[in-house]
Amino acid sequence: MTDGARSATPSGRTPREVATHCPYCALQCAMTLREEDGRVSVLPRQFPTNRGGLCQKGWTSAELLTHPERLTTPLLRDPASGKLRPASWDAALERVTTGIGEVQWRHGRDAVAVFGGGGLTNEKAYALGRFARVTLRTRHIDYNGRFCMSSAAAAGMRAFGVDRGLPFPLSDLGQADTLLLVGANPAETMPPLVRWLTELRQRGGKLIVVDPRATATARQADLHLQPLPGTDLAVANALLHIALTEGYVDSDYVATRTTGFADVRRTVAGWWPARAEALSGVPVADLEATVHALGTAERAIILTARGAEQHAKGVDTVTGFVNLALALGLPGRPGSGYGCLTGQGNGQGGREHGQKADQLPGYRRIDDPAARSHVAQVWGVPADELPGPGVPAYQLLDSLGTVDGPRALLVFGSNPVVSAPRATRIENRLRDLDLLVVADFLLSETAALADVVLPTAQWAEEDGTMTNLEGRVLRRRALRPPPTGVRTDLAILTDLATRMKGRAPSYRLVHRKGPLLTADSEAGSAADREREARAADPRTVFAELRRASAGGLADYAGISWERIDAADGVFWPCPREDGPDSPRLFADGFATPDGRARFHPVEHRPAAEEVCAQYPLYFTTGRVLAQYQSGTQTRRVAALRQAAPDAFVELHPDLADRLGVTDGEPVRVLSRRGEFRAPARLSPAIRPDTVFAPFHWGGAARANSVTNDAVDPVSGMPEFKICAVRVERVAS
Repeated sequence: MTDGARSATPSGRTPREVATHCPYCALQCAMTLREEDGRVSVLPRQFPTNRGGLCQKGWTSAELLTHPERLTTPLLRDPASGKLRPASWDAALERVTTGIGEVQWRHGRDAVAVFGGGGLTNEKAYALGRFARVTLRTRHIDYNGRFCMSSAAAAGMRAFGVDRGLPFPLSDLGQADTLLLVGANPAETMPPLVRWLTELRQRGGKLIVVDPRATATARQADLHLQPLPGTDLAVANALLHIALTEGYVDSDYVATRTTGFADVRRTVAGWWPARAEALSGVPVADLEATVHALGTAERAIILTARGAEQHAKGVDTVTGFVNLALALGLPGRPGSGYGCLTGQGNGQGGREHGQKADQLPGYRRIDDPAARSHVAQVWGVPADELPGPGVPAYQLLDSLGTVDGPRALLVFGSNPVVSAPRATRIENRLRDLDLLVVADFLLSETAALADVVLPTAQWAEEDGTMTNLEGRVLRRRALRPPPTGVRTDLAILTDLATRMKGRAPSYRLVHRKGPLLTADSEAGSAADREREARAADPRTVFAELRRASAGGLADYAGISWERIDAADGVFWPCPREDGPDSPRLFADGFATPDGRARFHPVEHRPAAEEVCAQYPLYFTTGRVLAQYQSGTQTRRVAALRQAAPDAFVELHPDLADRLGVTDGEPVRVLSRRGEFRAPARLSPAIRPDTVFAPFHWGGAARANSVTNDAVDPVSGMPEFKICAVRVERVAS
């Protein structure tokens, strides 16, 4: 923790300042927190990514530290009344450990599951994965990042051999001559990034946006391609078809740095522009103009985001745009390449170090014997005791409480009651559990269903590291300790591991019959408490993370807190403390056995659910400027609530006229899975055959009540971005 005091306050106390980063999106904008007389304010801080800028969410982020709805004591569900009641930490943790023990005794180790979040620090994500696999010895762990970047991650792995959202510094965006932005709306999702787009255009560069809506970002573009939802892959293949026929393919690059192009060439030969126009609605002239802008640019970048990725064919869709980037010879060139805009604050680091069902720290595969051996040695357990791969997030959530699924769930940093697709079904699955434990600092919709709620520290009350969308590892610094009665996630996991006597660092293993983990609430010796304190210290956890990640794709071995502090963060991979980090990847080769990138032929296929007479409209979801994710935090900030107080259903005026709906009138959106209600908002920004709603609200306005739970077969990504619906006037 650093002090930056300038002068004493009227009370005589010296104000404190600490340099840290915003708690919201993956841009991880730098800020300074200042505390005077108990009040915390947010100040700008110069940093390469945001250059002192913040969005409204960042400026108001400190208001949650003292929010009246903040949880400051554990809650237990009273069996008699069915209500959550305040309880002591000992009683709450005893309920957790006893409940886990009983469930695992009756149903086996895999009957307990863990669900994490893309906003957890690297240290907490790592500790959560270790806790699941070493203490609980369950294979069932995944996280809400599966709903974010999993399709782009899978596409990046199969093309480049590595998954890093941006394999180049963010500043490259401002230096590009052409930027193709597919399914992204940073003007609302990460506004400080827009300054790089502005810089590009001021230099004479061209911005092209692919989006079914005329978003705030699309309105700034030189060219807006407005396809039918679910047809992005057809657009990608058509763009590559044009690049081939017009001679824009970099033949030398393809020949010397890639493999597999011949199969892709045959596939895209069938995607002539007129065919793509008939399917997607994007005019041939716009497709040709896009390829010309990319092909003639000295520096060009192609970026994808959730709009292209949250589909049951999301991996193939991203692969289509990666194929285009490779054919044009972009990856590995300064100011050029392919990248993905990560969404959640630690969406990058959160999946690198063990929260994902199929991964171990360092982005190692859990089914790789060498990876298992390395990590098991760091953890001090036999490799054959580590569980195997689990299942992706939606499959895990959908199996809860069933005969063959987990009977207990621990949730850290997520709110699946609002954020999961087919949310009513998932809510019912959570209700069917024998034990639901939620660690959070506010009573989210998921926490409200829990048997045990554990109050956790906020971002300004704990140290740790985050990895932003560029792969830059940053330092989050505590301004002050958590309130009395509140513990950090690391302290909670450490205490649980101690009580259950699992094989975690510094803890002895106690064998019982079968897989039972017995509860033990004894205080322990002073030495035990000291070991617990070390195990819960984020600096200690990060040191172990470095050892566990060493030699992996996401190698943090050479990254120390001191090195981060001495610079503006450190880019992974960074294997040696005395060696360089990696702000730019692929200049000399790709992370594949032969150093070449891989083309993969991908064919367009229809959405999992087509429109019909009963459900004649396409439905898609997204974010709005003043809200974030499931809204647990932002809906409680007065300024953000005033800016975006309620959900809405965006309709084209022509569609509204056909339905007899007026602006502001409440409407009901129905699919085969459920319904939600919100006021209509008429806008020509949306296609007449498409309906849009933000997903930040729960209750009757929960957009994910209608979304499709069909998933991508490779990534496990649900098809959030398209399903068939109808819209009705509530009055009728």
